[in-house]
Amino acid sequence: MRTKADAYWKLFRPSACHLNLKGTDKSQVFEEIVSNFIRAKVLSEEHRETALRVLNGREELASTGVGQNVAIPHVKLSGLEEAVFGLALHPEGVDWKSLDGEPVKILFTVLRPEGRSERHDPERHLEMMRWISNLGRLGDFRRFAMKCPTKKALVDLLKEMSSA
Repeated sequence: MRTKADAYWKLFRPSACHLNLKGTDKSQVFEEIVSNFIRAKVLSEEHRETALRVLNGREELASTGVGQNVAIPHVKLSGLEEAVFGLALHPEGVDWKSLDGEPVKILFTVLRPEGRSERHDPERHLEMMRWISNLGRLGDFRRFAMKCPTKKALVDLLKEMSSA
């Protein structure tokens, strides 16, 4: 039997993913991720400064580093009609003040509208966040993700993991 989770991977566009983050701190990493979202045309340039401010502000409240080299920065962003999802890899790892103290190498970044819209269902969003969280706990996913040679291969891994 198929579940809604079978389609979550489709919300990740290869162009919105990143294989080789270089930033040495959270702020630099967010700059790379947001710039990539804009290049991928999943986020408009007019949202750049707000996205960076909100992502950095969220980290000041509490780290989104959930452990096992994974972080899930997720924020509400005014003016969005639908959520933006990205998966990014930092091969060297970056200090994220994670729960386990380990550097972050895998980042699921989620920008979502402030409320319900024609293209955003908050209940489905919560299910999606649970799916992401569960993926981040899977050792096989983490291992294979770090070896993906292309952005398409990264999204293909999400697809494979959603049907497992």
